[in-house]
Amino acid sequence: MTSSELWSRETAERYDAGEAERSSAAFLGPTLDFLAELAGDGRALEFAIGTGRVGVPLRERGVPVVGIELSEHMAAMLRRKIDEDGLPVALGDMATTTVPGEFTLVYLVYNTITNLLTQDEQVECFRNAARHLSPGGRFVIELGVPPLRFLPPGQIAVPFDVSDRHLGFDTFDLVEQILVSHHFSRDGEDGRYRRADSRHRYAWPAELDLMARIAGLELERRVADWDGSPFTQDSPKHISVWRKPA
Repeated sequence: MTSSELWSRETAERYDAGEAERSSAAFLGPTLDFLAELAGDGRALEFAIGTGRVGVPLRERGVPVVGIELSEHMAAMLRRKIDEDGLPVALGDMATTTVPGEFTLVYLVYNTITNLLTQDEQVECFRNAARHLSPGGRFVIELGVPPLRFLPPGQIAVPFDVSDRHLGFDTFDLVEQILVSHHFSRDGEDGRYRRADSRHRYAWPAELDLMARIAGLELERRVADWDGSPFTQDSPKHISVWRKPA
């Protein structure tokens, strides 16, 4: 097992409600268009498929999808939406777990590669993607750009959400490239906040490109979002596509 933190039953049961906006058809439309075009007539493999927020609607688009998921509780939530015949899921980590066959697309969304807390494990994730890809296939990652430019000297925390029902901020260990996301979420109307923390290893786009080269993949394109908008020095995240040579 990798260093990824294992999602609990309680967290899995809350996940879909917390991500309702990101699960809407309007929000997911550009993501599904992007991934379906790359998958073409082939199969897609989602690393860390979770509750199927992306994988299930992509399957409904007609793309055969297979998933790998570390948390059995997250996979159980997915099973409430679709059965094993419709969307097979292998329990295991995304750096070493393999499934049968080849795929035209392997994808990893929503910053999830940062769940692997060492550089070695992130490199192995790229290698695992490469071993599943058919020649000419693509590996896609959605990842935020580390917001270190917002850190003045002596500060280690950056807020990313301040709203009535949620307070979120990241703290950074600049030596180990580890950030901890802190969440304070208000449930119900009693004013109480529920706290949750998660650890991540952040990585720069250029570092990911080197990982891809180690795995035998080539950068094909990098955009700022699923709509294909240009990636610039001010982009808060990127969608990167690496190709396995034919």
